[in-house]
Amino acid sequence: MPETGVSRAQHADISNATAGPGTAASTGAGPATAAARRTALLVTLVLGGLTALPPLSMDMYLPALPAVTDALHAPAATVQLTLTACLAGMALGQVVVGPMSDRWGRRRPLLLGMAVYVLATAICVFAPTAELLIGFRLLQGLAGAAGIVIARAVVRDMYDGVEMAKFFSTLMLISGVAPIVAPLIGGQVLRFTDWRGIFAVLTVVGVVLTLVVWKWLHETLPPEERHTGGIGEALRTMRGLLGDRVFTGYMIAGSLAFAALFAYVSASPFVVQEIYGASPQTFSLLFGINSIGLITVGQINGRLLVGRISLDKALGFGLGVIVLAAVALLLMTSGVFGEVGLVPVAAGLFVLMSAMGLAMPNTNAQALMRTKHAAGSASALLGTSSFLIGAVASPLVGIAGEETAVPMAVVQVVCAVGAMVCFLGLCRPWQRQS
Repeated sequence: MPETGVSRAQHADISNATAGPGTAASTGAGPATAAARRTALLVTLVLGGLTALPPLSMDMYLPALPAVTDALHAPAATVQLTLTACLAGMALGQVVVGPMSDRWGRRRPLLLGMAVYVLATAICVFAPTAELLIGFRLLQGLAGAAGIVIARAVVRDMYDGVEMAKFFSTLMLISGVAPIVAPLIGGQVLRFTDWRGIFAVLTVVGVVLTLVVWKWLHETLPPEERHTGGIGEALRTMRGLLGDRVFTGYMIAGSLAFAALFAYVSASPFVVQEIYGASPQTFSLLFGINSIGLITVGQINGRLLVGRISLDKALGFGLGVIVLAAVALLLMTSGVFGEVGLVPVAAGLFVLMSAMGLAMPNTNAQALMRTKHAAGSASALLGTSSFLIGAVASPLVGIAGEETAVPMAVVQVVCAVGAMVCFLGLCRPWQRQS
């Protein structure tokens, strides 16, 4: 396959295949249109697989933590660093891979990252100590970050405006399923093998995805649009992006919204089961319902709202709902309404999570819409910012001990209000056409 394989005609075919009613793709049913639609579906599945791989790498491993502690004779705190290392790698790797993809194109850095991911994951299968496992989990995260950052950059290469926002909503459907099913898959794998078998499964998944990328994901950044400078130019590009007030506003708003979501993910097992007395089965059911809410609203955003109302209006509405839900959760958990049970709190969490389906795809779309010249670097900044702010917010949810859900709600209120302030204060949507 040629390294610079995607042509302008192919771009047009894919864009037409995903266009809405009234476009050329929707008015004909010839072989070319059918082929373009198949190509668009394949690209969607490939990019969805790339964005789903990091959550799979993180969450499939969760049920095995106690077994790893016993097998490697390491303290639980040390074994938990294997999760931290992978998350840190995913955050830092995006800063490295994003500028690389702007200079050398999307395919080569992606294939390199996938190859290193497969190698690091395979070594994890045989790791004899917790320290080595931590090191190779860090490498696994660094390499796996290539899929996240380059998938966003490919979307920016291929789409613009409304179509880009629709595509991000579709990716949310695919990648949103991964955190739900990953622990279930990990639990089933542990029925037949030990914790090392989970890394063996991830190795196979990585190999398959690498082959799929090599065969079917063409280059989307033409040579004439690539950057030719080195590290200095990459740093100048990132500094220029951060100097763009509107881009930075969308980046921070999206990251703070992600941090509110991350606070929920970190605290909800403790809040739902320990404070409100729900069973693990009830918690799993509620977690799944909330995830379905996020995915459903994301699809409503992509299929019904985008193209009919401005992205900024949908984003502003989503952030407003997140703020209201977070404030309601704070009032309920702090006792303002007296003793409340699980049902009202679960309802508040459902509303907050569902509104993320409006906030997250639209912040990405609006930020990347300003960065055609450096989509890889912009994608890296968006991803790294989200992971780092989320990682800072996560431990704060347990700061007041195990008997109150107030810290979770406080973190969510602060993040939600901060996201709204950044959106209004930095993006200033009333001054621009969306």
